[in-house]
Amino acid sequence: MRITAEALCWSLGGTPVVRDVGVDIAPGETVGLIGPNGSGKSSLLRCLAGLRVPDAGEVRYDGESVRDWSARRIARRVAFVAQDSGVDSDLKVGDVVGLGRTPFRDRWRGPDATDRAVVAAALGRLGLTALADRPWKALSGGERQRAHIARALAQQPYALLLDEPTNHLDVKHQLELMELLSGTGRTVLVALHDLSLAARYCDRLLLLHHGRLIAAGPPATVLTADRLAEVFEVDAELTTDALGNPQVTYRGPLSAAPPVPAPAPGPAPSTQPVL
Repeated sequence: MRITAEALCWSLGGTPVVRDVGVDIAPGETVGLIGPNGSGKSSLLRCLAGLRVPDAGEVRYDGESVRDWSARRIARRVAFVAQDSGVDSDLKVGDVVGLGRTPFRDRWRGPDATDRAVVAAALGRLGLTALADRPWKALSGGERQRAHIARALAQQPYALLLDEPTNHLDVKHQLELMELLSGTGRTVLVALHDLSLAARYCDRLLLLHHGRLIAAGPPATVLTADRLAEVFEVDAELTTDALGNPQVTYRGPLSAAPPVPAPAPGPAPSTQPVL
């Protein structure tokens, strides 16, 4: 599914958060959404997922405006995973993942054989089969995050929109998740703080700064030393690791202001007695 947005704007309390952003994400493409904290990544994702109504501009799925679509219709096409998808209940893990089937069921109908098979497959893809009957409250933060991603897969969406899905995950599960996302064949837009993960697994990157899209393209054209200095205020560059994978190498943060030089030494104190 192709996701496009034209001249998208969204504000909070009169303060612009997303400023005149245009995106075009091709079917099956894995795109990384990057930028410093407060750059508008989460707000843009929510606008694209139909969870926020933009002040101006248009969001389209396969060329069709979604402005008047119902939440149910959108959920049958796009799954959204928030940074912290809180579920405070006594549900079991399998039940939480089963919430992904809600857009496809009548209100009063319970899960059928198809729903159960889809949920089982989603649990298996995230390595959660053994935890299906465990109480939700007993899970670690990383296990909860993986369960919410399994819920998104259970929606069988055409596109996945994910906001920092690697939060709370250890290195192994971060790599496994990015391998999974980039290999789903679905349209994927994923917000990431880890620029090396973004460079390694994403076909293209979208760089937001102060709510504006300031760069878009392959990682090598977006993650330049000058742009990393300007936007992230770090001395860094895009390199490759020992296996040839792209990674961002950091030398350190850029100082906000040049160091103040030490005062020049004054004249030596007089050794003459004071009369």
